Amino acid sequence: MPKLLALNEYKDHRGSLSVIEKILPFEIKRVFYIYDVDESIRGNHRHHKTIQAAICIKGSCIISNDNGINKEAFLLDTPTKCLILNPEDYHSMHNFTSDAILLVLASEHFDSKDYIYEPY
Repeated sequence: MPKLLALNEYKDHRGSLSVIEKILPFEIKRVFYIYDVDESIRGNHRHHKTIQAAICIKGSCIISNDNGINKEAFLLDTPTKCLILNPEDYHSMHNFTSDAILLVLASEHFDSKDYIYEPY
């Protein structure tokens, strides 16, 4: 089941800083980001092993999730929201704003055999 975490944010007259430290349920092995997305839907898969943390660091997007029991949609619209996606979470990312940048931290290195494309 996905879990939405609130990241610590520090603000002063110089700007804002958000921190990801000691809150992820995994060691980061891969980092990627998605941007310049048109009307397309991204994702549409789940994993055998990989846990992911998704943060929309600019703009916004929606991540819809189905874990075989519950269906939920999460609006990521601030860089202080971090959505944890477990391997069983079949997820799709959509409704990206034109300026959206979605940062994803992953527990595993890329392995095409880790992907499951069939929905529940």
